[in-house]
Amino acid sequence: MRATFYLKTILFCLFLLGNYPVQAQKQTGDAALAKEYVAKGDHAKAEAIFEKLIGNNEQFPQVYPDYLKTLLALKKYRDAEKLVKKAQKKYPGMPAYEVDLGVVYAAAGNAQNSQKQFDKVISQLTPPKVRATAQIFLERGLPEYLEKTYLQGRKLENNPLAYSGELMQHYTNLRQSDKLMGEVLLLVQANPAQISYAQNMLQNSMKDEKEFEALERTLISSVQKNPNQNVLSELLLWVYLQRKDFSSALIQARALDRRSRENGNRIFEIGSISLKNGDYETAIEAFEYVGREYPSGPYYVVSRQRLLNAKEEQVKNTFPIDHTKIRSLIADYQKLLQEFGKNDRTADAMRNMAMLHAFYLDEKEQAINLLEEVVNTPRTNPDLVAQSKINLGDIYLLKGEPWEATLLYSQVEKSHKETPIGHEAKLRNARLSYYKGDFELAQAHLDILKLATSREIANDAMELSLLITDNTGLDTTTEAMEAYAAADLLVFQNKFSEAIQKLDFMLKQYPGHSLADEIYYQKAKIYLRQGNYTDALFNLAKITANHNQDILADDALFMTAKITEENLKDIEQAKKLYNDLLVKFPGSTYSVEARKRFRNLRGDAAVVN
Repeated sequence: MRATFYLKTILFCLFLLGNYPVQAQKQTGDAALAKEYVAKGDHAKAEAIFEKLIGNNEQFPQVYPDYLKTLLALKKYRDAEKLVKKAQKKYPGMPAYEVDLGVVYAAAGNAQNSQKQFDKVISQLTPPKVRATAQIFLERGLPEYLEKTYLQGRKLENNPLAYSGELMQHYTNLRQSDKLMGEVLLLVQANPAQISYAQNMLQNSMKDEKEFEALERTLISSVQKNPNQNVLSELLLWVYLQRKDFSSALIQARALDRRSRENGNRIFEIGSISLKNGDYETAIEAFEYVGREYPSGPYYVVSRQRLLNAKEEQVKNTFPIDHTKIRSLIADYQKLLQEFGKNDRTADAMRNMAMLHAFYLDEKEQAINLLEEVVNTPRTNPDLVAQSKINLGDIYLLKGEPWEATLLYSQVEKSHKETPIGHEAKLRNARLSYYKGDFELAQAHLDILKLATSREIANDAMELSLLITDNTGLDTTTEAMEAYAAADLLVFQNKFSEAIQKLDFMLKQYPGHSLADEIYYQKAKIYLRQGNYTDALFNLAKITANHNQDILADDALFMTAKITEENLKDIEQAKKLYNDLLVKFPGSTYSVEARKRFRNLRGDAAVVN
């Protein structure tokens, strides 16, 4: 009898063990089905399944999240509260369940209890649970409590920099730039080595001018209160560079250099950036400073050359061109060559001299001789040699010898394939085809250059390509475009009177043509170079009168503002014009420069320390 009982018991246990995988598989299938119902929004059916599954201790953690969502969706807040408290009892001290109770209270409309619960979670924090709790608040869509969690963690660790990275990332994500600034200042003042990290966070967060202005004001105040903390001046310098306010950047850089004597490196960099961005006054100040303060430093020779480059660009961009100043610049270059000799270190100075002779004094043969010297100077950088060949091609084009020009351009294309200089040579060949009226060949070159790695070359290629397609696509003839290209060549060759005559003839011969605004803009540029501001503004006004209809409208408005500021010295009108550009063309490529000029005219000033 006893043997029979044991046998039945063993068989029953084997039966249960045999059916366990089937039951587990069934429960897994039920959970998947319930999840499908949740995804479809059929919460009632999902609830019925979850209610059965939640009693299984092993499945509880997996079933719980979706079951809670289901109960909240069905507004069964008491059941949801019971579920959460059951979870707390099973797994005491788990941040997720503590936070979920507050979530349930909030969903039920009980804001007071919800806040008490969240505050309780934070008050009971221990350092090991800070990050996990913050993550739970983030997942539950409660960013304000995520912040409170990290700040409480900071108190618990008695470390004002604890969780600084997490908080900065949090403020960046929420675009809370004011709080981000506070964290950045805390971090860099305590640990100046973290300035690069702080700059990256600020760059990711600061999206508009107002935010940068606020950061600038905050930093100016901090610098004035803590004049000996170089890291604050460095951060302010970085802000000025981001805003392209190079003059203010130089003020900060000089202050830093006076304190730490950095051999002129920082000042030289700002001069180079200013020169590249067309702020010649700041560039000249920077290079003069390096030459004066560090006559034995590593940047002395190159600063001397860059100083002449900056003065040259200033003269070339101040209209009408003062040929006396051009002669003076050439004399300065000659002094440089006498001091340092004609060699690979001064080859660029020789190239610059050549371009002045050719394009401003019409002394083409002297220019050609100088450039050939550069090409044949031993150890000269191959890129500079290539650039000099391109310049030689330009001078042959000035002389009216396009065949010689294209031979030189093609040499550089071949020797510097898939490089910026090679692309520049290809762009010259494209422009040469355009001048000759061979628009199909020009477009073949330009289509390749639109993909160039150099943004400047790609943009120039796109601009010329659009000029051609926009003004030939609908015409049965390319006659007007050919005439405009011929006028463009005359401008390149400095034959301004002939170019004006040709452009005026086009306006009469092709009334209402799509090229009209390009013609007015080209005339304005010629008159500006001649110092005829009245006629320049007259032609620009022809474009700005229909500012919503032409792609050159913002170009014309910016040029009008510059002439008004720099040549007519009408500060109030210039401010109005710059402001008009910012309002009418907020996405213009001139916006940054217009805003900087507006601020300078308004009298905004950088801090000096």
